[in-house]
Amino acid sequence: MQYLLRLVSLLLLANVLAFGASASLATVTGGIKEPLTPLAVHRSTTRNIVDALASRHYVTTRLDDSLSNRIFETYLKDLDPSKSYLLAEDIAHFETYRYEMDNSLRRGDLDPAFDIFNRYHKRVISRFEKVIASLEQGIDHFDFTLDEELELDREETPWATDMEELDDLWRKRIKNSVLNLKLTGKETDKIQELLLKRYSNRLARTRQTNSEDVYQLYMNSFTKTYDPHTQYFSPRTSENFNINMSLSLEGIGAVLQLEDEYTKVVSLVPAGPADKSKQLHPDDKIIAVGQDTEGEMVDVIGWRLDEVVQLIRGKKDTVVRLDIIPAAAKDSSESKIIYITRNKVKLEEQSAKSEIIEIEQFGHMHKIGVIDIPTFYIDFKALQQGDKNFKSTTRDVKKLLAELIKAEVEGVIIDLRDNGGGSLQEAKTLTGLFIDRGPTVQIRSKSNRVDILNDRTMTTFYDGPLGVLVNRLSASASEIFAGAIQDYKRGLIIGSQTFGKGTVQSLVPLSRGQLKLTQAKFYRISGDSTQHKGIIPDISYPANYDPDSIGESTLDRPLPWDKIRATRYRTRRPIDLYLPDLVTLHSERVKDDPDFNYLQEAFAYRRNRNLNTIVSLNETIRRQQKNDTETFWVTIENKKRVAQGLDPIKSLDDLQEDNEPVLAEVGTPSAGGGLTSPDENGNESEEGLTGNEMAGVIGTPAIEGVSSGKVITRRKVDTEIEKAHKDARTTDPYVIESGNILLDFISLQRRTAAKDKAHNPS
Repeated sequence: MQYLLRLVSLLLLANVLAFGASASLATVTGGIKEPLTPLAVHRSTTRNIVDALASRHYVTTRLDDSLSNRIFETYLKDLDPSKSYLLAEDIAHFETYRYEMDNSLRRGDLDPAFDIFNRYHKRVISRFEKVIASLEQGIDHFDFTLDEELELDREETPWATDMEELDDLWRKRIKNSVLNLKLTGKETDKIQELLLKRYSNRLARTRQTNSEDVYQLYMNSFTKTYDPHTQYFSPRTSENFNINMSLSLEGIGAVLQLEDEYTKVVSLVPAGPADKSKQLHPDDKIIAVGQDTEGEMVDVIGWRLDEVVQLIRGKKDTVVRLDIIPAAAKDSSESKIIYITRNKVKLEEQSAKSEIIEIEQFGHMHKIGVIDIPTFYIDFKALQQGDKNFKSTTRDVKKLLAELIKAEVEGVIIDLRDNGGGSLQEAKTLTGLFIDRGPTVQIRSKSNRVDILNDRTMTTFYDGPLGVLVNRLSASASEIFAGAIQDYKRGLIIGSQTFGKGTVQSLVPLSRGQLKLTQAKFYRISGDSTQHKGIIPDISYPANYDPDSIGESTLDRPLPWDKIRATRYRTRRPIDLYLPDLVTLHSERVKDDPDFNYLQEAFAYRRNRNLNTIVSLNETIRRQQKNDTETFWVTIENKKRVAQGLDPIKSLDDLQEDNEPVLAEVGTPSAGGGLTSPDENGNESEEGLTGNEMAGVIGTPAIEGVSSGKVITRRKVDTEIEKAHKDARTTDPYVIESGNILLDFISLQRRTAAKDKAHNPS
């Protein structure tokens, strides 16, 4: 059985099931011709899922009235997490299903789920129609001198009892959006135009919702009541999951995004078929797609992104014809048809990469190799077909290590920050590159049977000094690798506490799609579970993610931490003896380090700001808050710059390169448990929306529809850091300090060896 892991799920309903609406149901027309209904195959698929959960899920859970109540509450929360769209009368109407969902699921009856969704869907469309109508009348009526406030965290807010309550909430939301744009200096007519465009897009995408979307949403509301990582994948989502795992697909290699009614080219995968053709370029718009050289051209204006993607993808060596409006065209009439031959596209941006950094210590320059591993990947299909050149993390890292060894680096750092996991097999084989042989991880199944995965390779590929850099978003397979390196005392674990995902998922084929099912739990070779607690580093860095907002312990109903018997293994080096000295040296070095001090202050400020869930709608107050925020970031930026011998700045506008300050203002956990993301102007698009909702607003770019699954976004801000830093400081300060720690470790080991030799001469 092939075990698979994943921290952050694919964005299952990107650009579709994002939002709710309001308006009295009696007055709702919503522009829906027919209510959505389940497909015939959904009934048997549902029964398959119910049977699989009952017989194969790690935890035995009875599908009874108690679970039905949880499914009911979870489904409503997934649909309307901010309680901004459905009314109390809707919830009362749904009450008849609260304790009936268990019985319906056993029968494969999806009528309750679709009845709830169809009422919700009408509210969605009606609300956006109402918002658009209001915006068309103008935005001059908003009074920004009033002391009004908007509550962002509505999780505990009761369902609205009447339409006036929701109308007032949406009035405040639109007012806040207008104020956000006004504070950026936009004129009233431009603000109105932008908001009309935004909500028109959201309405169009909502109207594109189909039965598969509803089914997938409901099934995942059901499966997450077992644990956070059990999920249903529709056929299309399954395909995208496999692409993410293999880092390859057969297509043209274009990163696409919806813009208004058009599918726009964002960028081209380097050396991919589209790139090599020299016919397709960024900002080109695709208006029709045809198969082969003479197939019918299908107009795709207004289509969903995933459906356009399905037309463009295809087998290697086949031809796809695209009718495009070139970016340089004066108007939409200047279209042309291009021909591109599909081929295998490598998604190299997720592959392991290496660099060599130089660090000065004790008057000498030292070379440290750094290998960044974004995910644990393997091309299962190529492996099964006997392809000797199949893509995998271990194979790539082995090549990179060989290059670093040849370059005579003194130590190697494996960077697993933000690595959410992937293939368990790859975690095992990667560990094998750094140990002789032995167990790498223990897996306990539903029956309490414990299997031990072993590395059986007799030799160590790299035996030199090793550091592993982790953070809160290092999860699953990353934690297995880091835990094994720590237990063997093979290397130093550096960074912040990891995510804490200690469960094993496998893919179960269904009559339609797949079920990613939790069937086991991980345990380190020491017997400790990685669940909840994750990996605690040997040397800690300032956190860059709030552990109270991100991590396994923050998810709904995660499985508990526990411990089993340790397996037999032999440690490599007495690292523990050096840790007190290493911690002391590290603390002394970063005590006055401008980068580390900056990171600590920035994190504390971000965390404190996230506690505030109320935003003022008074322009004077907001301008003062904006000035206070800029003053804070300029102050700590200048504190760092002065310490580094750089000229201070007067405002954030003086910056000309990516920098940390403004990153803190977006992409951080928001009220209501969601993630906020910037709109096209760098402002937060909505308040307290979930990741799925934000995906609907932004129109997440995809490589022919492949979503990275990451909803944390970062805004680019210009700084002069690169220009001013002509030394090693141009590299990530965490990486530089990890190199320093590794050099300390090497130095301490040499001193110990020298003392031993002096006391025990041969």
